[in-house]
Amino acid sequence: MGHKTHPIGFRIGYNKTWSSRWFTRKGYAPLLKEDIMIRKYLRERLRRAAVAKIEIERMDQKVTISIYTARPGIVIGRKGQEVDRLRDELKHLTQKEISINIEEIRIPELEPLLVAESVARQLVQRIAFRRAMKKAITATMRVGARGVKISCAGRLSGTEIARTEWYRDGRLPLQTIRADMDYALAVAKTTYGTIGVKVWIYKGDLMRIKGKEA
Repeated sequence: MGHKTHPIGFRIGYNKTWSSRWFTRKGYAPLLKEDIMIRKYLRERLRRAAVAKIEIERMDQKVTISIYTARPGIVIGRKGQEVDRLRDELKHLTQKEISINIEEIRIPELEPLLVAESVARQLVQRIAFRRAMKKAITATMRVGARGVKISCAGRLSGTEIARTEWYRDGRLPLQTIRADMDYALAVAKTTYGTIGVKVWIYKGDLMRIKGKEA
């Protein structure tokens, strides 16, 4: 019987890295809890900014947060007012020095979280799930993806019994470590209940793994 593993966790240390980069010998739990709080606060605060990824680095009492977004103008604001306000709010929450880096995502169709959130948003608006999935797959393949798979699970179309439906296009080498595979999960809260949306995107093979030729 096959066992499933997280596509990103499977590749950490080879062609993926940790989203939180810090080390401590004691007080690990409070720092981990603080990371979760920061991510939860930022995703709620910037829910309209199309945030795909949040990376956190720590050094003593300084926290560096990198926000990858498809709409950097919303995060930065006019003359940087929004990012300054965001920095002050995080400093008040954590009682630490905060540094924020804004990274622009030029091709949002290749970010699985943004694709999953787009499909979830359409499900909430009662758009047919098959139409939403096929449209997202077409858009992702058009911008250069080598393969994509989208899965929706729950009471699709308001049916009594929950089920899972998925569509795939291209290749998805999940067991190949050198494959640049990305994955994300989003949740659509509909009137019939929650529907989980999973997205896998294959962007091609990386020729170097840990400094060695693949």
